[in-house]
Amino acid sequence: MSLTPEQRIELHEFNNLTKSLSFNMYDICYTGTKEERERYIQYIDEQYNADRLTAILTKVTEIIGAHVLNVAKQDYIPQGASVTMLVSEGPVESAPKEQFEESPGPIPETVVMHLDKSHVTVHTYPEYHPNEGISTFRADIDVSTCGEISPLKALNYLIHSFDTDIMTIDYRVRGFTRDKTGHKLFIDHDINSIQNYIPDDVQEQFNMIDVNIFQENIFHTKAKLKDFDLNNYLFGTKKEDLTAEEQQKIEAQLKMEMDEIFYGKNIVKK
Repeated sequence: MSLTPEQRIELHEFNNLTKSLSFNMYDICYTGTKEERERYIQYIDEQYNADRLTAILTKVTEIIGAHVLNVAKQDYIPQGASVTMLVSEGPVESAPKEQFEESPGPIPETVVMHLDKSHVTVHTYPEYHPNEGISTFRADIDVSTCGEISPLKALNYLIHSFDTDIMTIDYRVRGFTRDKTGHKLFIDHDINSIQNYIPDDVQEQFNMIDVNIFQENIFHTKAKLKDFDLNNYLFGTKKEDLTAEEQQKIEAQLKMEMDEIFYGKNIVKK
């Protein structure tokens, strides 16, 4: 369904569609000792503390055209952080036309536009395997909007804001709005795939799979980084300090962890 700008804004009262984006990113690391695990958790807590997460979400609200009404943020002990923002909407007539197109949004640079009864949240989950030395950092970001502009326009910025090995992305449009004649609209913009909101250079770095239910306006994409350099996954040691056997064992553990997260199930070792 392709709508003209005039059709987009000629609705009966408020646009009641709710558009929800859930972006989950995972960073995988090998921490061979208790001290390395503790330092990794400390590093993550410093890198993604509540203040930095607030700055990221503030930029997200700018991209989707929102005004921040309220911010609640918290750093947790022993680890993790959360930020929740309540946002409101301004007029969409001044929004650039490209905000309604099925294309990637901006990366971390300057953006201007203006959501109603909506929210943006982020929660972080650092954790580690009790026996195998694998540490995992997960960040869950949810962007829920009512109105014209899709939160998918914030996806490109979010991808560039985190170091990610695996991404799972969900997008859903709920409810309906009415045009001037009373005809229901269950979605008000074209979408073929979440991947169309991810730039080509990012797509080239990942293996991506879509699971979409078009008739229900539900879209799902998951992605796993293609390149694997062991040095990028070691915390507190270097590949050159390990024997060939140790390198092989650690690489197998890391790849197993990534595959299990990507496919969403435990994989039995052969």
